[in-house]
Amino acid sequence: MFLENLGIDADDPIRRGRFWEAALGTTALTVEPDIYETRLDLDGEAYLDLCFVRVPDHPTSPLRLHLDLRGGERQLEVAERLRGLGARDLDIGQGEVPWIVLGDVEGAALCVMEEREEYADTGPIAALQLDVADPRREGDFWAWLTGWVETSGQAPRTLRHPSRRGPLLSLYREPEPKRPGAKNPIHLDIRLEVGDDVEEITAEIAERGGRELHPDWGELPWRIYQDPSGNEFCLLPAPGAAS
Repeated sequence: MFLENLGIDADDPIRRGRFWEAALGTTALTVEPDIYETRLDLDGEAYLDLCFVRVPDHPTSPLRLHLDLRGGERQLEVAERLRGLGARDLDIGQGEVPWIVLGDVEGAALCVMEEREEYADTGPIAALQLDVADPRREGDFWAWLTGWVETSGQAPRTLRHPSRRGPLLSLYREPEPKRPGAKNPIHLDIRLEVGDDVEEITAEIAERGGRELHPDWGELPWRIYQDPSGNEFCLLPAPGAAS
């Protein structure tokens, strides 16, 4: 298994996808009215896709997963370039902090980060920040699920691709529990590899505190789960395999 996608709910996938493509310098894979996919190369072999999917209603649930962009010495320049692409300054009660909070073209918060040693070799996305109930427990869960490895960072638990390149997965203690019935506007997708047994993996997800969801969304080529804190993720079938 490996972390393949960021699944992002969107009012207008093409508009939002093109904003992020320009912001990150990614490469478009799919351009359709209801889905826009664009790829961020991590080290020439590994990658992370951003997949923007149209949803019927504007996402209103609190962001439990958001993107921290690398700013560093160019923090002000990066923030100004994003404003030129359609981002706007956002006050989410952050107060005096060393990072800059912006909203993307659909108003979702992102941060342009100050210089930090831990962001060396991350590329344009410094970190994927995920709110969880128990960073230690969920760190073990996500390390097993993604194959990412422990690394140093300011978060209580930080993971990274084994190549030590690309964004961090930073796990922070949630400010409040996930609301019942709420759906995360941004989630992670895991790709199975040939030989992975989805039923065995589903059983282990449950043993580790997660669970499978069965929403009434019709037949889908992937399966939907929650981590122990209620954060959704999908298991995508191995290439060439049925779900």
